[in-house]
Amino acid sequence: MWSSARARSLVADGDAGGLIRMGREARGWRQPDLGRRLGYSASTVSRLEQRGARGDLALVRAAAYAVGVPAPLLVASLGLSALPATTVGRDRCVEEDPVRRRTLLTAAGLAGPASLLAGLDTALASTPDPTGSPVPLDQRLAVARGHFDHGRHSALLAALPGLLADTHHAARTCQEMPLARLSATYTLTAQVLAKVGRYSQARLTADRAAVYAEWSGSPLAAAAAARELAIVLRHQDQAAAAERHILDAVSKVAATGLATDAQASAYTQMLATQSYTAARAGDRDQALAMMRDATRAARRLPHQAPPGRLFPITPAQVDLYAVGMHWALGDAGAALEAGRDLHEQQFPTPERKARMHTDLARAYLLHNRPEQTAAELLAALRVSPAEVRERPAIRQVVTELGQRHRRTTGVRELVTAVGVPA
Repeated sequence: MWSSARARSLVADGDAGGLIRMGREARGWRQPDLGRRLGYSASTVSRLEQRGARGDLALVRAAAYAVGVPAPLLVASLGLSALPATTVGRDRCVEEDPVRRRTLLTAAGLAGPASLLAGLDTALASTPDPTGSPVPLDQRLAVARGHFDHGRHSALLAALPGLLADTHHAARTCQEMPLARLSATYTLTAQVLAKVGRYSQARLTADRAAVYAEWSGSPLAAAAAARELAIVLRHQDQAAAAERHILDAVSKVAATGLATDAQASAYTQMLATQSYTAARAGDRDQALAMMRDATRAARRLPHQAPPGRLFPITPAQVDLYAVGMHWALGDAGAALEAGRDLHEQQFPTPERKARMHTDLARAYLLHNRPEQTAAELLAALRVSPAEVRERPAIRQVVTELGQRHRRTTGVRELVTAVGVPA
């Protein structure tokens, strides 16, 4: 059936709704039958079959799965163009008007890359034409990840529109590797957008990463996308939805049997992320249980992750997650104890080194030790300035230090370097 002339015609016409209708009729279902399986009315199914991809992408995917539309056909019918984000709860971050956006960007220390962010917004709204670059995509993606790891956010933002254009173009083959690469590119895009506080755009890109990861069939790409989506949902105060995504990713990675080191790393990463997510949701028992599991899983990991690993987590990074988990639970003493033996040499990239310092800084501030807080933030500023200057949560810590502990050693230097009100 799916190789018939009718199916080929529907794909050529970009008619995803027609493919869903074709699958429903082949099963002998009426529209109310499919509606009951999806939890929607018959009229919603009717509109879906008429409008296809112009409707809710989450519903398109669910309906296509229910009636057996092969993933490559659905991908081809949708054209793999810039897709609308699927709905995961209500988005609490409303879009600002352009004037307000420029004001917020300046306040967040992002006036420099504001034009780059605008260019990325345009690329997300409508995928650019391929660049024709002769450089292999995997090499370009590795360079882009390097920009993120070294806190070079402007360079990354400048590179992403062209990288998105070319990974989209390559993914038109509907093969696993190009689709997984496209998902990884969207995951990286979500990471940098979340890092600089652009949560609405990060939500959209993480959602697209999840779509393409699912179509690729790669459980590791799906885990990376689910992790990033959970992080964005946490920032949007949707901890329960974030927990669901991570727990689903944990179960899918576990289902691989963890036969390879890459799968074991992914599993450990998901457990650590879930521990911190549960802590942010106030679920102490879940947070502690997941951290115990992550610590056990980390015992089989090397102390330095091999180059190019999708989840380069190490035992030291699990300990750093424990710092953040205890901080989120409000236990400063436990957080500082968890980080007692951590040092920069355990972390391979400037981004991770600086993250160690900023996480310890938050724990010290919670423990009412402003001098140590300032010292950690100055160390982070030395290693990767963007981690302090461009992360909204850390800028807030510097602001609080400037307002409450202006005379403390190092605070004036911090406030000046970061450019926050004091």
